[in-house]
Amino acid sequence: MKLAPLAVIVSAAVATALSGAPLSHAATTASVNATQISIAQDETPKRWFVELSGPATTQGVTPGAVKNEQAAFRRAAKAAGINFKERFEYQTLWNGFSIEASFADAGKLRAVPGVKNVYPVVDVQAPPRPDPGSKGDVEAAISLTGVDIARSELGLTGEGVKVAIIDTGIDYDHPDLGGDFGPGFKVAYGFDFVGDDYDARFPETSTPAPDDDPDDCNGHGTHVAGIVGAKAAEPDGVTGVAPEVTLGAYRVFGCEGSSSADVIIAALERAYLDGMDVVNQSLGAAYQWPQYPTAVVGDRLVELGVSVIASAGNSGAFGTFSGGAPGIGRDVIGVASYDNAATLSPFFEAGGQNVAYGVMSFSAPAPMSGTEEYVFIGRACDADGDLLADPAGKTALAVRGGCNFAEKAQNAVDASATAVVIYNSSAPLFSGTLGGDPGHDVPVVSISGTDGLFLRGLDSAEITWQEGSARFPNPTGGLISGFSSWGLSPDLELKPDLGAPGGAIFATYPLEFGGYATLSGTSMSAPHVAGAVAMLLEAKPDTPASHIRDILQNTAEPKVWSGNPLSGFLGPVARQGAGMIDIVAAVEGTVRVSPGKLSLGESEAGTHPVSLTVYNSGADDVTLDLEAETAVIGVTRSIPSGPPDNPGATGIGYFLGGSGVAFEAESVTVPAGGSATVNATVFTAPGQDELYGGYITLSGGDTMLRVPYAGYLGDYQLINPLSEDVFDQIVPGRDLVPGLARPTATGWTIYFEGATFTMENEDFPYLLFNVGHHVERLEFQVLDAGTEAPVHPVFSTYFAIDYLGRSSTRQTFFAVPWDGTREHSVGNGDLFKIVPNGDYKMAIRALKANGDPSNPDHWEIWTSPTITIARPEEPKKKTINLRGKGR
Repeated sequence: MKLAPLAVIVSAAVATALSGAPLSHAATTASVNATQISIAQDETPKRWFVELSGPATTQGVTPGAVKNEQAAFRRAAKAAGINFKERFEYQTLWNGFSIEASFADAGKLRAVPGVKNVYPVVDVQAPPRPDPGSKGDVEAAISLTGVDIARSELGLTGEGVKVAIIDTGIDYDHPDLGGDFGPGFKVAYGFDFVGDDYDARFPETSTPAPDDDPDDCNGHGTHVAGIVGAKAAEPDGVTGVAPEVTLGAYRVFGCEGSSSADVIIAALERAYLDGMDVVNQSLGAAYQWPQYPTAVVGDRLVELGVSVIASAGNSGAFGTFSGGAPGIGRDVIGVASYDNAATLSPFFEAGGQNVAYGVMSFSAPAPMSGTEEYVFIGRACDADGDLLADPAGKTALAVRGGCNFAEKAQNAVDASATAVVIYNSSAPLFSGTLGGDPGHDVPVVSISGTDGLFLRGLDSAEITWQEGSARFPNPTGGLISGFSSWGLSPDLELKPDLGAPGGAIFATYPLEFGGYATLSGTSMSAPHVAGAVAMLLEAKPDTPASHIRDILQNTAEPKVWSGNPLSGFLGPVARQGAGMIDIVAAVEGTVRVSPGKLSLGESEAGTHPVSLTVYNSGADDVTLDLEAETAVIGVTRSIPSGPPDNPGATGIGYFLGGSGVAFEAESVTVPAGGSATVNATVFTAPGQDELYGGYITLSGGDTMLRVPYAGYLGDYQLINPLSEDVFDQIVPGRDLVPGLARPTATGWTIYFEGATFTMENEDFPYLLFNVGHHVERLEFQVLDAGTEAPVHPVFSTYFAIDYLGRSSTRQTFFAVPWDGTREHSVGNGDLFKIVPNGDYKMAIRALKANGDPSNPDHWEIWTSPTITIARPEEPKKKTINLRGKGR
């Protein structure tokens, strides 16, 4: 008797081929062979970059030569029957297109003559909304980086420097941002590439509708622009880092939703043509390679003399190697975030002390006056039963945890509380939300865990509400922000490069949304650096763009480990790079060290010789002592494997040491106007899977310079990108991902023993897989089912993609359909061939990051169950027109 294939029914939409989408488990079905899994949304890429092999016009060729190459591509693709729709063509900084195409058609484009590579066009997530409650203290933020001194004592304001803001536009009507748009105003340049209704997430809103007005109806770009260069028009206004810069507003977001990488490249080309000196990109797509087009274009701008600053990313909770493009670019300055040193918060008084609070989203406003008793009611969750005290006519004090804030508040309100104060289960102040209209007008506010315990310890249990705001020190001020992304880059370059304040930053916001707001993110730290670069260029206008990062890294100050600040240990280099920038030291210094960072790559324990060149532009010889500083190291080798309700739960271990530095000499003397070489050896102790790092220091007199170093200790190619399956607990002994699947009306059927496909009406086999670590090359190879040998000794590949970033979590998968074709020779005009009916298998071949293609151990290979192709009629032709007709 022939048994039916064992199958698992997966209720899921197609997952992204870029970053995945989280799965959530539903109830297991009655059948032992099936279960239900649902997925949040369909994010299968429909847009792609096509990179041509020739250079762009800024690389020394004429516009005509680029146009001719692009025309030749169009002809060849049309002759091959590949169906796609062009969105943008690029000639200035990058030679190629962005297109709309199916997964299958995009894969075929790789075989077209003149095509260098094909990349998915990633969506760039929507910017964050303002933090409720506390607002960042502007003066505290600029004091962390020396901007206050650079302005007051050095007279630097960024005058004469043009800074491009690639973002949501700028509300140029804001008085702190000049009050109008065009020549002679602060916002003198700009363009709207997308229109108000643009949202890259949905087909019906993903077509750009450009115009000449880069006004901001979102808010993020206005906030970023304010950090770079606002100039307070009134005493209570905001002054940014470099208040005399000229701004360019290049709008790539609609009023709501996401943008996409192809729009961003179009904006970068326009910014270059407008003569911008500095480009700020407070945006990015996580888990990318430096080879991703937005990163490559950023690097090209630096080659052309433009400083490019970009956010490192806000994926810190999602483990190491989570940096995004363009910040991951080799020459781009990727910026980490530190928390602001102080905040301005509404407050109440208790026990002679001011207590900062934040009003929760959807809460009624907090009172501005009045004294009330308060009682501690416990967690106030339904599951806890009765409240610990009766809050009738009083303020209810509850502790965070056990249930959501709305449930706590409702239980207090039901007991006739007049206000609800929820304190954190850990030290800092936090922002909270009731999730929607609570149906009552009782104010609900959040306070820090420290203040909550203080209130519980008071004998006189009264609070007095106050009007206005007060300044409060931030307990995490000056420490790396919890959201700030980890490096290294997937090819083990040291990223991020450096950091600046980005947690709780108060700046301009569109007038229609209140004029000012507090936001947090590396989106806020990048413009701080962009403004500092403008100051540096004002002070030293001849500084090459290629030197600016070195100077900022040399003079930056690494901060202590946020996991235990009192220990005094420096935080991981793979999290903060060179450290917090110091613009005064950068401007006043006359000594520079190159390279500004050392990327030591992959190694086993042992010694690693390094060499630095020290340049002295001053009038006197300089002698510098050579030493090293140790930083905490992070130990991890894959994505955190948190539960489905918290997939980003970190799995990083922290240790001290792991490396040190021995110098050829104890000091170096650098002649005036000359240079000298420092030779040293970095040594690493035995370990495995460590992102080690530290700092080489050069100090003497008033000079303190640092060069961060970082590397991966262990066998990097032992990280398998495909094999871990977090779904195997659903069907014991069976892996769901990677898997062979068929889409259904509600999701997927996954086959363990093989399946038959007609290849009609989109009845194609799909390969589902998770990418646990960045893949240098991913290939789908067609095999004979009987022999498991390639169907052709040379041309057996169906689809391939280079430099695929990792998934965000283990609870995600990608989906690739096979249309029954394989690539073929480009020499006889037949780019693709249809395989005949029969039994096949598909091998997913993943070349591991930094792998050697000739080394079999550097490939991970998964082979599918048998795929039986049973078309109703055998194709009469062996080649294919991807519009559905053979030829």
